[in-house]
Amino acid sequence: MSEYLLYILIFINLITLIYFKRRKIRLILKPQKIQEIDVENVDEIFKPILKKKLKMPKEDVFVRNFCVPQTYNVEGIASDYESWILSALSKKADKIFEFGTCSGKTTFLFGMNSKENTKIYTITLDPNKIDTIRHQLNDNKTAEKHILNESVYEEFMFSGHEVEKKIEVIFKDSRDLDIEKLKNQFDLIFIDGGHTYSCIKNDTEKALKMIKHNGIILWHDYASNKRSSRDVYKYLEKTSLKIKIENIKNTSLCYHRKN
Repeated sequence: MSEYLLYILIFINLITLIYFKRRKIRLILKPQKIQEIDVENVDEIFKPILKKKLKMPKEDVFVRNFCVPQTYNVEGIASDYESWILSALSKKADKIFEFGTCSGKTTFLFGMNSKENTKIYTITLDPNKIDTIRHQLNDNKTAEKHILNESVYEEFMFSGHEVEKKIEVIFKDSRDLDIEKLKNQFDLIFIDGGHTYSCIKNDTEKALKMIKHNGIILWHDYASNKRSSRDVYKYLEKTSLKIKIENIKNTSLCYHRKN
């Protein structure tokens, strides 16, 4: 009897180990194609000042920032480190486009940190027309639920603030966005809208036409271990075979600079 109990305990421990190490096991069996990059290599502004044995960020990347406590129950928020990277890059941009407004936190950070004359466009679904959203057969069902949860806002964190004058909100399914007059216009594009395959494919293909020479595109939620982000991971891995995409280390941000 004790021998059987030992086998059961070994089996339980093995299953537990596999469960908690499943991402590492998955990456061993199928290594990710996208390589990691240190933030210092994303842009010159992130190169540190060296003080003997100490590295210090330059004033170029000092930003205005704020945190949103978990108790606020706000959906779809980038980490503080990711927000710092996005905020720092926005300081250099004259025109910014954001796929996926959600609560407007990142849009607000763009507004607070960009130049006074910077123009920011952000696109989100109209919460009053949420029932008309088209669903694609092969889209991630968990991601579809997140789209509904994150598209409930008619007012945003930046609403009523002085930076709102910089921001234009487009209430539309990004798959219906006409970009003919938006081509080669933007210095910075942030893709954090619908995480279904059809949405991430649409937003990326349009962003690649909208971004200017030497402009930067960033994607959020490149993560193989999140069910809601599997289509993002899958699409970016595939797309990285065609264009250079890198993952900023210690973040779920992916990065592409248009040459």
